[in-house]
Amino acid sequence: MDTSEPTTALASINELPENILLELFLHVPARQLLLNCRPVCSLWRDLIDLMILWKRKCLRDGFITKDWDQPVEDWKICYFLRSLQRNLLRNPCAEEGMLAWQIDTEGGNYWKVESLPGAHGTDFPDPKVKKYFVTSYEMCLKSQLVDLVASGYWKELLDTVRPDIVVRDWFAARADCGCTYQLKVYLASADYFVLASFEPEPVTIEQWNDAAWREVSHTFSDYPPGVRYILFRHGGQDTQYWAGWYGPRLTNSSIVISHKMTRNAASSEAQPGQKHRQEKAAQSPYKVVLPI
Repeated sequence: MDTSEPTTALASINELPENILLELFLHVPARQLLLNCRPVCSLWRDLIDLMILWKRKCLRDGFITKDWDQPVEDWKICYFLRSLQRNLLRNPCAEEGMLAWQIDTEGGNYWKVESLPGAHGTDFPDPKVKKYFVTSYEMCLKSQLVDLVASGYWKELLDTVRPDIVVRDWFAARADCGCTYQLKVYLASADYFVLASFEPEPVTIEQWNDAAWREVSHTFSDYPPGVRYILFRHGGQDTQYWAGWYGPRLTNSSIVISHKMTRNAASSEAQPGQKHRQEKAAQSPYKVVLPI
């Protein structure tokens, strides 16, 4: 006589209601969803491609609130961009001295770090910022080169979506001494050809000023495909040629890849106009100079 236990056929996970599968997917890390789960079968692919899943992940991770009413073209892209969003510049407020900054030019008495508000200075608008970099009586320039792929942004995302890139910097003069400030930011390809740049005219502040902190900002949008690096370089010098550190004070610099874009997502293949811009950039004799 057969006394073995009756067997029960194992149910497939795909027999679960779709709302339950979506709830399970909600708790799976985003990259695993795309790399490991999405290729399993057509059902999982279709569920993982639903925008409602990515909107719920945005809500769960605090990227949006329940009363969010702004239009979002692609919730999946929005989720990844928000999850990666941060200041890509290291040590922007001089809390670690000159760490992470490449000194390109160090004239006069060189660069120095001081505490706010500093002599003949004013407090920074954000009380969390405690220090600043200060320049001398000859030109002082420093830079950082940001590797976007190493920072987590994969090539297809950069070339297809081309999210807005927001650059900000803050500078101030001493009240008793004039100064000249400059900022240059370059978007460069993998071989360091410049694809787009922000190069405003230097700003000169006269002696006996209000020592107020000034913000400069720029948003790169609809730039050519192929951006892999961002070079951020700023600095300046005083106008009185006084020994010491009387040049512009700099702090709270930032480069942020926004979750927004001011153009529709395009295919990774450049459109005719974009291809022309790429070819024009490739023919340019100027190359970004790598910090050494």
